[in-house]
Amino acid sequence: MSDWLYGSMFVSSFLSATLLPGNSEVLLVTLLLSGKVSAPGITVLAAAGNTLGGLTNVIIGRCLPLKQQGRWHNTATAWLHRWGPAALLLSWLPVIGDLLCVLAGWLRFAWLPVAFWLAVGKTLRYGVLAFATLQGMEWWQ
Repeated sequence: MSDWLYGSMFVSSFLSATLLPGNSEVLLVTLLLSGKVSAPGITVLAAAGNTLGGLTNVIIGRCLPLKQQGRWHNTATAWLHRWGPAALLLSWLPVIGDLLCVLAGWLRFAWLPVAFWLAVGKTLRYGVLAFATLQGMEWWQ
């Protein structure tokens, strides 16, 4: 049964990183509270699935034609060019994070820095959530 739990965490975290709806945070907390999964294992799996979902958004951005879209385009591209791939540390934010990933692909940022900063941001997100959940469980008992 635990294989199914790990698989559902991966799928949920992947979908949560794309434009599709997902509930990976709720599932992560639920699985940690159940005690049926390894906390480090499920956290790493959630981060990996979410990172791959973010890279999917980067690929979608690379498929978009390179043309200016308007005033918001100038603001967004100036901000992303200023911060570069490191801006993907914020890729865990709802809606904004998806847009950052798409824009990083659209601006044709190099793959290695994009994957690195995306993975760091996603791992920090799930790591903090898992840590807070485990600390809350300890405190509650």
